[in-house]
Amino acid sequence: MKILCVGDVVAGVGCAHLRKVLPAVKRQYGVDVCVVNGENSADGNGILPQSAEALFAAGADVITGGNHTFRRREILDLLESEPMLLRPANYPAAVTGHGMCTVDLGRRQVTVINLLGTAYMEPLDNPFDTLDRLLAEAGNPRFCVVDFHAEATAEKKGLALWADGRVSAVFGTHTHVQTADAQVLPGGTGFITDVGMTGPVNSILGVEPSAPITKMRLHVPTRFVAASGPCCMDAVLFTLDDATGQCTAAERLQIC
Repeated sequence: MKILCVGDVVAGVGCAHLRKVLPAVKRQYGVDVCVVNGENSADGNGILPQSAEALFAAGADVITGGNHTFRRREILDLLESEPMLLRPANYPAAVTGHGMCTVDLGRRQVTVINLLGTAYMEPLDNPFDTLDRLLAEAGNPRFCVVDFHAEATAEKKGLALWADGRVSAVFGTHTHVQTADAQVLPGGTGFITDVGMTGPVNSILGVEPSAPITKMRLHVPTRFVAASGPCCMDAVLFTLDDATGQCTAAERLQIC
């Protein structure tokens, strides 16, 4: 089985690039399930129903979120009604939406879990304990992929090693820079610290550079806008053993 995990899509320009390149990538690599992080897919940050629809139309089977999921209130109804649109599972239970879903492929089912890190992030429920609980609730599924939206590289690797041998793959999101450590851990779990982003190349994390540079130089409030120009789609392709669900290969992709 082939699972494609796509890095944070940034604004309308990122959605447009995803729509341009993703269908061909899915055909080329024989992708069975595509997971796309969409928490920044709306212009001006967050996710909107229109940007979620654009990601699904481009070929996402599951959309995952992060710390900006609730930035736009317009998404709340869709978070509640659309099972393949996730928010981090370690928010309190009363929060709108859900953090786990299952893609039914007929003979095989793929569980997708979305978690948010707590190091330098929101003080949510412990992601390690939340993962244990969700795996038990799901009956320890054979095929399971985790989007861990986190800041600290150590926390990402720690969660992956905690989950090693119990999930098929853990891919990090949030920092928008693809790391060079795609690997299969000793227990058979695929891992990458951060899958990267889908958006403008000549940018600062997808943002037009002048505003964040001003912010860093002068420490005054600035308005961030998405950059323009050529884009790339960062992704990782996990190959899973059909019998065991373990990862046999993890390959970084960058499609410009």
